Amino acid sequence: MTKIELPKVAISVRQPWAWLIIHEGKNVENRTWPTGKRGPVYIHAGKKFDRAGYLFLKEHDVKMPGIFSPGGIIGIVDIVDCVQDCNSQWAESEMWHWVLANPRPVKFIPCKGKLGFFRPEITDDKD
Repeated sequence: MTKIELPKVAISVRQPWAWLIIHEGKNVENRTWPTGKRGPVYIHAGKKFDRAGYLFLKEHDVKMPGIFSPGGIIGIVDIVDCVQDCNSQWAESEMWHWVLANPRPVKFIPCKGKLGFFRPEITDDKD
């Protein structure tokens, strides 16, 4: 049996970008700062929505859901590199490109996001 490594940290990403990372192959997360982090991280869908990004994607016929889930973890992805010269359609100039691989969705887990990497506070509300 293969052991699944669960992430210890999460990173918040605005919708619709978080959804694209997990479901549509967005293989780069653009940031103003580099990271030495490698391995799995949770993708947390932030509560703020990037309307301009959504309209840009819609103009370019990127298929998206009608409703986006904000304010929680939506998946796991592996950070495999961090460069400034990634050859990806998602790489923005003059940014650090966190190269992502192996996205996998998870059942939505509500939790608060934070800036930078953070340990998600996940509670079990089955009481």
